[in-house]
Amino acid sequence: PVVPPIYQTSTFKFKDADHGARLFRGEEFGYIYTRMGNPTIEAMEDAVAELEQGAKAIGCASGMAAVNLVFLALTSQGDHVICSNTVYGPTTSYLSQLLSRFGVETTFVDTSNLEEVESAFRSNTKVVFFETPGNPTLSVTDIQKISEMAHSRGAKVVVDNTFMSPILQQPLVLGADIVMHSMTKFLNGHADVVAGIVVLKTLEEYQQFRKISNLVGGVIDPFNAFLVHRGIKTLEIRMQKHCENALAIAKYLEEHPKVERVWYPFLPSHPHYELSKKQTKGGGGVISFELKGGLESGKMVMNNVRVWQLAVSLGGVESLIQHPASMTHSSMSKELRLQAGITDGLVRLSVGIEDVDDLIWGLEQGLKFA
Repeated sequence: PVVPPIYQTSTFKFKDADHGARLFRGEEFGYIYTRMGNPTIEAMEDAVAELEQGAKAIGCASGMAAVNLVFLALTSQGDHVICSNTVYGPTTSYLSQLLSRFGVETTFVDTSNLEEVESAFRSNTKVVFFETPGNPTLSVTDIQKISEMAHSRGAKVVVDNTFMSPILQQPLVLGADIVMHSMTKFLNGHADVVAGIVVLKTLEEYQQFRKISNLVGGVIDPFNAFLVHRGIKTLEIRMQKHCENALAIAKYLEEHPKVERVWYPFLPSHPHYELSKKQTKGGGGVISFELKGGLESGKMVMNNVRVWQLAVSLGGVESLIQHPASMTHSSMSKELRLQAGITDGLVRLSVGIEDVDDLIWGLEQGLKFA
């Protein structure tokens, strides 16, 4: 078929008893049970793995299920993790509040600062984990240099590539070991799926991760895999429009008299502009900005914008506006938020693919009240 069908089944029939036994022994390829593998899911996994230049991938029930799989596979009691202080709020909480209960310690640093990363390494550091650009401040981490630094100390590098997608950035090519995504965002692109994925560089690592995935569950279901696979077909043209719109809006905001500062990787004013141009093919579809009037002005803008929708998440065809400190990153302590530059006045935009003039007009309606 032109479109892979949806195998909406929990289990698969064996040819005979010996066939089933061979599958369970791993002597023959085939499908047993959807938690362990499914043709619809595998078609989507292979598409993402190919885009990321990886060997194989494992689809997960959510982005956080992918985070959980990564750390269950790579860490044990007594290990140490270095994590960027600008990652998705629940990732920070998972490491500091949950994984810590099992004897894994995490040091949160500014991974855009190579000296700070270097000083955080310990003899038991097993993983360096970061998003780049960071969430929500859009700080940019040098994937190649961090990978060289980590590998010289025997640590793995895991990059959450959700904000860029493989269309704009390929961390495995730049030296990272593992890539993950919340496929809820740009990969699916239509705000109607919750899903994640982990992309492995080697078949050996894939087998290791697959065994753990089979034990803990948290896998994507066939219908959501079908929707993500369909979304990926338009990923490249969507990312082009996201980038085009976001750059125009970032320039508009930077010139606005009520805006204190704008963070967007492809603005020349961004502190990591040169690295962004070198490492990625576009600035992405996310902008953060701070208003001169602080939090109260931000609330007025969010409550009065037109076209934009006040909602969390990002990466869909529709444009969203939200307040990280009280929403996506509210699970972080205020100390960690401020350390990461997530102030109470910060506003995050997920720029969709609507007409850019409509989007600027919609923002202007809110900014009148700032």
